[in-house]
Amino acid sequence: MFVRPVSMAEGRRLQRIGRTAKDPVKLRRAIVVLMSAQGQPVPDIAHLLNCSPDYARGVIHDFNNVGFKALDPKWSGGRPRTISDAVRRRICLIARCCPRDLDLPFATWSLSKLAEHLVAVGVVASISRESLRQILREGGTSRQAIKTWKASSDPDFIAKMTCVLDLYDNPPADGRVVCVDEFGPLNLQPRPGRAWRPEGEPDRQRATFHRYDGVRHMPAALDLVTGKILYRIRHRKRRREFLSFLKVLRARWPTQKLYRVLDNLSPHKHPCVRAWAAGNEVELVFLPTYASWLNWIECEFTAPRYFALNGTDHQSHTEQGTAIADHMRWRNTRALPKHHFAPDSVIRTWTDYKTNVA
Repeated sequence: MFVRPVSMAEGRRLQRIGRTAKDPVKLRRAIVVLMSAQGQPVPDIAHLLNCSPDYARGVIHDFNNVGFKALDPKWSGGRPRTISDAVRRRICLIARCCPRDLDLPFATWSLSKLAEHLVAVGVVASISRESLRQILREGGTSRQAIKTWKASSDPDFIAKMTCVLDLYDNPPADGRVVCVDEFGPLNLQPRPGRAWRPEGEPDRQRATFHRYDGVRHMPAALDLVTGKILYRIRHRKRRREFLSFLKVLRARWPTQKLYRVLDNLSPHKHPCVRAWAAGNEVELVFLPTYASWLNWIECEFTAPRYFALNGTDHQSHTEQGTAIADHMRWRNTRALPKHHFAPDSVIRTWTDYKTNVA
């Protein structure tokens, strides 16, 4: 049995499939047809490709009947689903419930406990953990961390948030917007972190330590025009240190009005600070209470914590300060202007905010 006569164009197409096909089934079938077109009998093809003669005859027969469509694999759908779509939706619904609401003595599900409960209440006759995991994933149900969230108790939340977002989106032409906050406290302690290590050889830090040298605080300011961060490291976090830092920023940009976005820490609102700001063309723009996430500099503190502190065990504040300074210097040389604060966030659509007095 041989393949029908193959034209020059068909031969070139078969050769191209033999060179470029990524599907092993299609590649194998194309080779069978090519070898038959070159005059090789079915037993020789089966021997060279380590397949049965019936397989080679079937490929040749199909190619003679339907042409190149015979080369495409015809995957069957596999075994039909034994769990219906309605049952799958019910499984996802149960997984999203708290087990205590179902009179079970635990507060969260594991795959084993959820599978056992589904069988016990008759939702399914049996189900493996892997099948359950796949059903939950297909149903858009994933295991997520439960985090706390403290809502703002500020009655003027929307007005203050709108003011801050407007400063971010439309910086005043007569001034400069600077986000100010404190990073710390900076302790001398072994810090956990992550590092690339040989398998089975994780790095270890000492577990016990003493704070003999106290702590340090790092007031910092993010300049939205350049994206650079200016900072100082101080022993205390009082209005005296904060006012001194504001004077540093004032000296940095002596000819521009400064708009300082900052939180409601008591040193920020001290009468001495307010009086100095009013007399030196500095406008203090306070965030709503419990809304420090609106301060653009907050997310910038993640990098120095991760790259300068995590995984370290500095023995002195000088050593730790040097590590922070090296990172900040590296960061500022690559800084870019800050634009588009949370453009797609839901906060852009808020017209009301349910305050929470906690």
